[in-house]
Amino acid sequence: MRRLLAVLLENEAGALSRVIGLFAQRNYNIESLTVAPTEDRTLSRLTLLTEGDDEKIEQVTKHLNRLIEVVKVNDLTEGAHIERELMLIKVRAEGNGHREELYRTCRIFRGTVVDVTPDSYTVQLTGPTKKLLAFMRAIGETSILEVVRTGVSGIGRGDKILEL
Repeated sequence: MRRLLAVLLENEAGALSRVIGLFAQRNYNIESLTVAPTEDRTLSRLTLLTEGDDEKIEQVTKHLNRLIEVVKVNDLTEGAHIERELMLIKVRAEGNGHREELYRTCRIFRGTVVDVTPDSYTVQLTGPTKKLLAFMRAIGETSILEVVRTGVSGIGRGDKILEL
């Protein structure tokens, strides 16, 4: 089962490597990882996407909570949450008919063309992972030249807050 974990940890050297090391030692895969400082400069928020059943995620959470630098762990997938990912995708755009079709597809997915060359478009797309994958399927593998994705960021809905 796909799980999105939010981790509040001390913003200090080596904290992130200890979290990643914990996953590596237990042979758990991290599919996506984003980290940034919070409004409190002493803390960082780490959002990671992993796969696992309830038992595996419970073990991961327990191990994370044992790390000195970890302040709090929250499984966002247990409740209502919002998740987004940013993708920049460079696509082949040759010939007027193909360029127009790509542009229409971008508009349908609410993407933005951020760079145009004679042979390609670079499109910026934001949304849930499913939306980004659907866009890639819609334009076809043969059109894709390069893809860069940020990884998933998530936040609980309503009054659900990750804080001390």
